[in-house]
Amino acid sequence: MIGPPIRAAGGVVWRRVEGVDGESGVEIAVIHRPRYDDWSLPKGKVSAGESDLEGAVREVLEETGFHVRVGRGLGETRYVKGNGAAMRPKVVRWWAMQAEEGSFSATREVDDLRWLSLAEAADQLSRDTDRDVLERFARGAAPTRTVLLVRHGSAGSSSVWDGDDRDRPLDACGIEQADELARLLSRFEVGSILSADIERCTASVQPLADALDLEIQPEPLLSAVTYPGREEEALALVRRLGDAEHDAVACSQGEIVPDLVDRLAMADHYLIPRPVTSRKGSTWALTIDADGRLVAADYLEPPRPPACTGNGE
Repeated sequence: MIGPPIRAAGGVVWRRVEGVDGESGVEIAVIHRPRYDDWSLPKGKVSAGESDLEGAVREVLEETGFHVRVGRGLGETRYVKGNGAAMRPKVVRWWAMQAEEGSFSATREVDDLRWLSLAEAADQLSRDTDRDVLERFARGAAPTRTVLLVRHGSAGSSSVWDGDDRDRPLDACGIEQADELARLLSRFEVGSILSADIERCTASVQPLADALDLEIQPEPLLSAVTYPGREEEALALVRRLGDAEHDAVACSQGEIVPDLVDRLAMADHYLIPRPVTSRKGSTWALTIDADGRLVAADYLEPPRPPACTGNGE
């Protein structure tokens, strides 16, 4: 009998290097685990109450010693761990991660780290599943930036709100979601924050703005009042957000987020599951290349802090 899946997450940690001919290249961090005597990409189990992304960043820091800038999602790998009655599927979720500050120190779990070229890393890795992830990374565009398209947090029901719907605030669940979103989205290199000019949207990204000391830029195109009929303008806005050094956050509403993601994917021939999911407090991490084209789309589930227990969203 196979038990419930084990959740894990990790990253392809990379850095730029200058070659002898003056052209820049990429090196990949590959780690050695003495317990298994294997070479692998850094990864580990996701802790209870931790998102996959947070687990990936934590595991990478613990195993490599490097803080990272999170990039595009690289999908999942699946395999069965254990044997006989103890067999359980393991699902590992992956991201590209650019190494920033840090340094490696050997531990009992990881005793060596090597920076290798893509070809050398593929030869060094012990698992075919890790080589598959490395191949996904190698196929991707560079440079890229990430646009984090957020649906505002939980804000109760419009049917029981007496005032102007633009002024409807976050409820207790939404307030805690906003705090959790600040922690989650700060894993990216956010340089700008935009929001629909309505209270529940700005409040959803205010803790992040405070943490990063950024001003929230009001953007009417992200509101359900202005968006209809101006969809192409909104698409053009998303395509130009961020730059090679900085990612961008844009907070919008449930009527808009799935439509924007769907239109962007269709225009750029990028395959995503349909209908497009967009729960309150969730985020679409959209990877955009230098030409403004969508090259990856990764859905980040909404935070589920204690105040959201029993909440439908």
